Amino acid sequence: MSASPSSFASVKLPAGLVTQAREAATPMRRSVAGQIEYWATLGRIAEASGLTITEAREAIALYDVRQTTTLSAADPLDAIEADFVAAESTGRLAQAVRQTVQSNRRQVVKAA
Repeated sequence: MSASPSSFASVKLPAGLVTQAREAATPMRRSVAGQIEYWATLGRIAEASGLTITEAREAIALYDVRQTTTLSAADPLDAIEADFVAAESTGRLAQAVRQTVQSNRRQVVKAA
């Protein structure tokens, strides 16, 4: 018996990740699957822009610290968005991405 083709696949995910996705999805009016898909897309963009694994890990660690130390009742997504907007408006975000891409290009040239 052959399975019919489907555009969906089942995967097992850690319960903690699903909980985090559910919490992040609610204010954005996404499904849990949609939130995880969104995060995966961000990951692909980060990789394509030249962010290193170390930089991504540092950003995730900083995010996790902020999540656990947030004592105010403010929405943590608002704080993340505010940080992003601040970095974007000052040009720090674009500069960091450019520097990372240039550094990665230099490493590739050296390795070749």
